[in-house]
Amino acid sequence: MRVIEIKHPLCHAKVTELRDKNTSSVRFRQLAEELIYLLAYEATREIEVVEITVTTPVTTTQGVEIKQPVPMVLPILRAGLGLLDGMLKIMPQAEVGFLGAVRNEETLEVTTYAQRMPNDLSNRHVFILDPMLATGGTLIKAAETVHKLKASKITAICLLAAPEGIEHLKKNLAADIDFTVVIAGVDEKLNEKGYIVPGLGDAGDRLFGSAG
Repeated sequence: MRVIEIKHPLCHAKVTELRDKNTSSVRFRQLAEELIYLLAYEATREIEVVEITVTTPVTTTQGVEIKQPVPMVLPILRAGLGLLDGMLKIMPQAEVGFLGAVRNEETLEVTTYAQRMPNDLSNRHVFILDPMLATGGTLIKAAETVHKLKASKITAICLLAAPEGIEHLKKNLAADIDFTVVIAGVDEKLNEKGYIVPGLGDAGDRLFGSAG
C-alpha cells in the first residue's frame, strides 16, 4: 500500500475553502471538482497506455492511447458522486461502477447495500472515489470487493484523511492488493464519533444537502 499526499499550494487553498462552514453547497461542489483535477493528475500517473500512429496536418507520428480494458471509476455512494464529474472530465474513456456503503455510527463498522460493476475486472485499473478517509473501513470494503473481481490495480482518491484511517488500512488491507491512496491532506485525528478533525464536516451533506 502506498499513500501519496499532494502538497501543492492550490490544493491547500481549495481545501481551506472547503473547510469553511460558510461555503455554500454550490461552491463546495465546484471546489471538489477542481480538486479532483489536481489529484487525478498524480493518481493516473501509472495508467497503462499503448502506442498508436496518428496523422497530424504535417506528417504521421507515434502517440499513445489508454489501454483496453479501460479503467473503471468507482464512486462510493453518495459522497463519492461529488468527485465523479471531475474524474470523467479528466478521463472520459473510463467506465463507471457504483458501490453503496454505510457506516454504523455506533460501532463504526461498514456494510455495503448496493453494487453495480462488471463481474470480472481482470486487467482493470479501478479508481475509487471517496472524499473522506476517516476510519478506513469503507476503503477496505471497497478494495476487497474489487480485488475479488480480479482488479489488477486499485487507486483511491480522497480529499482528506485521518492518521487512524491510514494506519487501519496499512494493518488490515491484504498484502496482495495493489493499492494506492492519493489525498490532498492528512488531518489531526478522528473524534469519538469517527469524524475527521478539523475536517470539513459531512461531505455528502455539504455536497448535496441533508436528505433528512
